[in-house]
Amino acid sequence: MVISVPGDASEVVRLLADPARAAIVDVLAAGPACTCHLVEDLGLTQPNISNHLRVLRHAGVVRAEPHGRYTYYHLDPDVLDAAAAHLSVLAARARATSGDRREC
Repeated sequence: MVISVPGDASEVVRLLADPARAAIVDVLAAGPACTCHLVEDLGLTQPNISNHLRVLRHAGVVRAEPHGRYTYYHLDPDVLDAAAAHLSVLAARARATSGDRREC
């Protein structure tokens, strides 16, 4: 999988289209969690969770914080704000051009 520059808003939106990644982000919005918490909360396998976390970390959505034997993951709110702003811009453009039709 090719991933663009970390924190790229359009890439973040694309990554969150995956239901498992969206569920991970939803759980992490409630606060930092380790892989064992995510496995318990989501019912996914540990390797599946780890693979999704790797992709989310690479995109800058999630940050890892070692804590003893465990690694806790938390969201980067600035990256999510940028993705939300990107969607808002797209919505505004769609509103402004909804009546414009290109000729065939």
